[in-house]
Amino acid sequence: MKDKLLGALPFFKVKKVMVIGDIMLDKYIWGDVSRISPEAPVQVVNVQRESYSPGGAANVAANIAALSGQAYMVGIVGDDRASETLIEELETRGINVEGVITDASRPTIQKVRIIGKNQQLLRVDYEKRGDTEADTENDLIEFISKTISDIDVIVISDYAKGVITEKTMQKVMELAAHPQKRVVIDPKPSHKSLYRNATVISPNHLEAFQMAGEDPEETGRVDEVGMKLLRELDSNILITRGEKGMSLYEKSGKITSVPTYAQEVYDIIGAGDAVVATLALGLGSGLTLKEAAILANHAAGIVVRKVGTSTASVEELEQSVQNSKHI
Repeated sequence: MKDKLLGALPFFKVKKVMVIGDIMLDKYIWGDVSRISPEAPVQVVNVQRESYSPGGAANVAANIAALSGQAYMVGIVGDDRASETLIEELETRGINVEGVITDASRPTIQKVRIIGKNQQLLRVDYEKRGDTEADTENDLIEFISKTISDIDVIVISDYAKGVITEKTMQKVMELAAHPQKRVVIDPKPSHKSLYRNATVISPNHLEAFQMAGEDPEETGRVDEVGMKLLRELDSNILITRGEKGMSLYEKSGKITSVPTYAQEVYDIIGAGDAVVATLALGLGSGLTLKEAAILANHAAGIVVRKVGTSTASVEELEQSVQNSKHI
């Protein structure tokens, strides 16, 4: 199998992946912490630098680009300076931004994280929730409709911030069916009903139990939850389980457990994005679901060893697979 996984990597660079979802700008304020404020019992951060990264669905696109794939970003930004920074960050990574629509009625979603000595101290969010306006929704659908014929795989990265609506999902699934294109979904439990008939849905452990209406404390029932979601949504299910790896439930009835490859974990931010990005590229490059899941698990293991919103490169992925003793 190792040769099969390594053999798929060169095909990543010719695969076109459309990422549809809630795009965000991640801002990091890095500094030192050495004292407590005299004004209140809080730490004082002496700022040393600031950095920006694509966040949310935009980080999925960034992962695809880092893995040498061709990413097409579809989402919404506001008419503000944050949108200019986000577009610049996407373009710098070679990501197609023609499908990014400006909606002046809402701000660009922004998450500001304050980091002291590599530890996150605080996060500040800028956002406006709620479904998109009808005109903006129609603009998104129009772009998807005219572009999808050139796309190999579709990723839905849903944070329930307004981009993924019932109308948009219905159109995406309709367009993906003829000719049949793979649809990979990073879900939000509240939108469960929108995901039916996807190629694969990849919730984390908590999201899977919430989608199934089960108690997440009953970890021993993960297989029951996976198969329940498979039957209800008529989709393959890949549950990411942190240090326990992944569990794959296929329509054939086969259940596969994939152990984690992360030896050190510094930051889990972006691990799910790396998973769906690698899944999409792997499936588009001819891997089976099981093979693509194993490759995606390697990508997640790379990302969690980094601080902040991070990506895995194709070189790192190749090295991780080559060094693996579990394949």
